[in-house]
Amino acid sequence: MFWKKKQFWGTLLAVLLLAYCVKDIKISEVQLLFKRLDFFMLFLSIVGAYLFIIARALRWKLMAEQHKKITVMQALSLYGAGQIVNMAMPVLTGQVGRMFLFSKKGGFKKTFIFSTIVLEVLFDAIALIAFLVLISMAFAFPDKYRSLGVVIASVTITILALLYFMLHYKDKIDAFNRSKLRHKWPGTYIGIRKFLGSFTKGINLLKSSQHMIGSLAYSLMAWVMHTLSIYFLFKSFGFELPVATAATVMIINTIALMIPITPGNAGTFEIAVSRSLTAFAIGRSDAVLFALALHIIDFLPIFTMGLYFMRSEKVSIKEIKKEQLDSGFQPSFSDDIDLVEDDEKREAV
Repeated sequence: MFWKKKQFWGTLLAVLLLAYCVKDIKISEVQLLFKRLDFFMLFLSIVGAYLFIIARALRWKLMAEQHKKITVMQALSLYGAGQIVNMAMPVLTGQVGRMFLFSKKGGFKKTFIFSTIVLEVLFDAIALIAFLVLISMAFAFPDKYRSLGVVIASVTITILALLYFMLHYKDKIDAFNRSKLRHKWPGTYIGIRKFLGSFTKGINLLKSSQHMIGSLAYSLMAWVMHTLSIYFLFKSFGFELPVATAATVMIINTIALMIPITPGNAGTFEIAVSRSLTAFAIGRSDAVLFALALHIIDFLPIFTMGLYFMRSEKVSIKEIKKEQLDSGFQPSFSDDIDLVEDDEKREAV
């Protein structure tokens, strides 16, 4: 039944949270807002949102080209479509759906796509930590977010260390698995070996200083563009707040929405942004209207680029969900015989 589905409850929660946000807003306040709105600054905010997504898509293109060459337009449209799938599905199922989309329409292995998602999170975390340090110099950052920043930094360093360990000791890990698992649990052994092979191919850019710098540069560029998008929207609404405040709102919003609960973060996004703005003496109604406008602006580039890809490739979110349910999370062992033969040849030598 429909009420047993996660998306139903996620959508219901989103509707309830949005209703809570807008319940005290009057039509006269909306009309007053439109009268004072600076449409040129609004245009600049939209441009910043597009540049934010473009920078992230170009970063993903840099990662994906370890597997196959893709054009800028392919990267932009496929990345946008992936974000639509990610937003349309609750909790972390959107990332799984994104893996299926990239695998089916981009010709990438699911494990490789998973590795690029891990790298995206890693580089975003590094850029976020850099912003957090800089903003802490300008503002007395709330203690709960400062301590959470320390947690993010610790987790980031741990993940980075694990990835480097996997890269530099891949052969030893493979040999250990072969000696311990091959004869006892051949299915598990083959699954781990295939996972390591594809996953390490995805994180190979950590070995290249050029790719590392490029990915970090795109990450920082993306967050700068997002900060400017928020700042220009401040100006459009007539809020006299500095760029540092825009960066603070961006950081708080990112931390608060690390794990999506509702489709597209509807409702949770508005609460996170409006609450952070009220801390800077912005009225509740203005803060909620700002959050709604920012959410729509954030969606614009994703939908325009993603829908173009989904229409041209004749793919739907329903189709991705169906394939995800049909396939599950089991790896494909179509080339198991080749792996066993490789092991036998290696042992013969």
